[in-house]
Amino acid sequence: MNSLKEKIELIEKEAINAALRECSYVIVHAARTLGITERMIGYKIKKYNINIRKGNR
Repeated sequence: MNSLKEKIELIEKEAINAALRECSYVIVHAARTLGITERMIGYKIKKYNINIRKGNR
C-alpha cells in the first residue's frame, strides 16, 4: 500500500502532466492553470522527472 506522501506525489504528477498537455507544453500557461508559479512548476517537473518535449509524450 502506498503511503499518503506517495499518493499525493502521484496526484500532483498527474495534475502537472494534464496541465502541460492542456497547455501544449507551455510551462508558464500550465503553471497559471494550476495556480502555481513558473519556478514551482519547474521544480516539480525536475523532481518528478517529467519530460516536457512534445515529441516524447
